[in-house]
Amino acid sequence: MKLRTLAVGLLVGSLALTACGREGSPDSSGPVVSQSAAQNVTVEGSPTFDKMKQRGKVIIGVKEDQPGLGYKDPTSGEYSGFDVEIARLVAAQLGFDESKIEYKAIPSQSREQAISNGDIDYYVGTYSITDSRKQQISFAGPYFVAGQDLLVRKDDNSITGPESLKGKKVCSVTGSTPIQRVRSQGLTEPDNIVEFQNYSQCVDQLAQGNVDAVTTDDAILMGYAAQEPDKFKVVGKVFSEEKYGIGLPKDDKALRDKVNDILQQAIDDGTWQKIYDATLGKSGASATPPALERY
Repeated sequence: MKLRTLAVGLLVGSLALTACGREGSPDSSGPVVSQSAAQNVTVEGSPTFDKMKQRGKVIIGVKEDQPGLGYKDPTSGEYSGFDVEIARLVAAQLGFDESKIEYKAIPSQSREQAISNGDIDYYVGTYSITDSRKQQISFAGPYFVAGQDLLVRKDDNSITGPESLKGKKVCSVTGSTPIQRVRSQGLTEPDNIVEFQNYSQCVDQLAQGNVDAVTTDDAILMGYAAQEPDKFKVVGKVFSEEKYGIGLPKDDKALRDKVNDILQQAIDDGTWQKIYDATLGKSGASATPPALERY
């Protein structure tokens, strides 16, 4: 599945940003698919699950500034989006309904540490599966596949893809796969790489003319472009494949296997498709789930 074909499904005209001066929110009326908590769930041999049961709630790491994926309404405090719905689905199948979920927004550069320290039980938020990350944590999935692209100002025709970034200021999030790729591939000079904690900060810098491009996964960028189509556009030349996984403690194989089983069931019974259609697919763009790789 290529997100180029579905990015317009990012709730054009209804999504909103948390960046300065932007208001509004996507639908945050609760889970989009009925996700009744399973009863009498056990995950033998999982210390993480045992900790959840003991405290009586699950703590999930998420993003809060990505429209259509992981977004926190500034007025109601409700979370919504595709990633959030996947997180809710997993929680429900582990025996925790919405009242027993605590969401914790974690910056990209702090995700591995938050998981390793036990600050969160698992993480769902445009989290690309990489070999380096698998040295510190484990992943279930992938549950989605995206691709890196570029967001530029609407009137800028000088950037046509990654090969035209030399001499341009490029912004992304500290610790993210996209910024690592820009640096490792030498797409622009080191002094032209700008980093922030949130993509919304990069978008603000783009609007102010302080950077020339924002780079991350195409789904995220289309969400921002949809808000201000007179200001921004997505170049539309994907130059990576990003497999999104659910981040879990490295040595908790029992929980990883359980979460993979939950994802597989959601794919098989159509729940994954319902979640997609109610979030990223609202424009009618089609998509199918990727095959689980069970890392």
